Amino acid sequence: MFYSNKINPECLPGRIDEVIDRTLADKRLVGAVIKVAIDGELVYSRAAGLADREMNRTMQEDALFRLASVTKPIVSTAALVLVAQGRLQLDDRVDRWLPEFRPRLQNGEFATLTIRHLMTHTAGLTYRFFQEENGSYQRAGVSDGMDQPSIALEENLRRIASVPLLYTPGTEWKYSIATDVLGAVIAKVTETPLSEAIHSLVTKPLGMSDTDFIAIDPERLANAYANDAAEPRLIQDHDSLAFLEGTAGFRLAPGRAIDTTAYHSGGAGMVGSAGDFLKLLETLRKGGAPLLPESLVREMTTNQIGDLPMAFWPGRGFGLGITLLKDPVVADTPESPGTWRMGGTYGHSWFVDPKQQLSVVAFTNTALEGMSGQFTVDLCEAVYDRIKK
Repeated sequence: MFYSNKINPECLPGRIDEVIDRTLADKRLVGAVIKVAIDGELVYSRAAGLADREMNRTMQEDALFRLASVTKPIVSTAALVLVAQGRLQLDDRVDRWLPEFRPRLQNGEFATLTIRHLMTHTAGLTYRFFQEENGSYQRAGVSDGMDQPSIALEENLRRIASVPLLYTPGTEWKYSIATDVLGAVIAKVTETPLSEAIHSLVTKPLGMSDTDFIAIDPERLANAYANDAAEPRLIQDHDSLAFLEGTAGFRLAPGRAIDTTAYHSGGAGMVGSAGDFLKLLETLRKGGAPLLPESLVREMTTNQIGDLPMAFWPGRGFGLGITLLKDPVVADTPESPGTWRMGGTYGHSWFVDPKQQLSVVAFTNTALEGMSGQFTVDLCEAVYDRIKK
C-alpha cells in the first residue's frame, strides 16, 4: 500500500480501505487493485484480496486483468491519434475503409455509417448480450468479443453486417459492438494487425508495457470470478453470466486472454494492469500529449449525442468512446459535471473528474460487482468524501 506524503494519511485512506475491506469480507469481491491520482500525483494505491483464490495467490499491484470494455477508451484513443495524424477523419464513411461492411436499415436500404457513429455508439448496432435469447445476433453467430468463437474478425464483421441495424445511424444511442468495427478500421488504415496498431499508436508512446490483446505474463493474470449466492464462483471457458432480465447475458471465455488465435476485439479483447490504464487516463486528463492535441481531447470528452437518452446511465452523455456526466443530481453521484466514466464486464470501473484533477482506476477480478455493484458506488463516495475534507 502507498500513500502520498503530501496528503494527510488520515484524510485519504480510511474510508477507501474500509470500503475495500468490507466488500472483500462480504465476499462480493475476490481481489482488487485500486489507484487514485490527484493533480498528477498517485495518492492511493492498493492491491487487496486474492488474484487466485484456489491457489491462495494474493493480489499484486502489477496484476493483469481481462479488460473487457476498458479496451474501448484505448482503441478510441488510437483512432483519434490517426485523426490527429491526418490518416483518418471522424466523418469518413466506414465503407471507405471496410468496403464489405455494409449493413442495411430495417427497410432493406444500405445504411450510411461514419467513424463518428462508431465512436459515439449511434451506429445502429447492439450487443448480443443486450438481446433476448435467440435474438438476431445470436442467430447470425455474432461474437461480443469475450467468448471463444474460433472465428476471424473479418468473419465476425460479416455476421454483424448481415443483421439489419436497429435504427438509422445518428438517431439513437445504444451501447454496442461498434468499437470492434472501429478496431477493424484502425487495422485497415495502418495496414497492420490491431495489436500492432495499438502498440505503435498508444501503448508504446505511453510506456503501457502491460497492455496487449494477450497477457504479456500469464503468471500475473488474475483469475476471473462471478458473483454467486454464497461467494463468487470461478468463471470457466464457455461460461455464461446473467446480465439484464430478459436478455441472453454474457458469454465469457477467460482463456481468451492467453489464446493467440483469438481475434482482436477492439471493444472487449485487451489485457492490462491498473497502473498502465492510469497512465492513459492521466495523459488524456492533462491534455493528450504526446498522443493527441488538446483540441481532440476536448472533442473526445465533450458530449456528442445531444439529448439522446442513454439507457443505464441517466444524467450522462457520450463523447468519442466514453460517457460524460451532464447532471450529477439525475445521475445521483458526487462527481463533478464533465466527469468521464466507464467500466468493464470482468469487474472494472474507472472515472476521471477534470474539475477535481482526479483519476480513479478500480480493477477487480469479480463480475459484476466490480463493474456495476454497490462497491462502485461506495468507492466513489469514499474518494469524494476524502477529497472534500
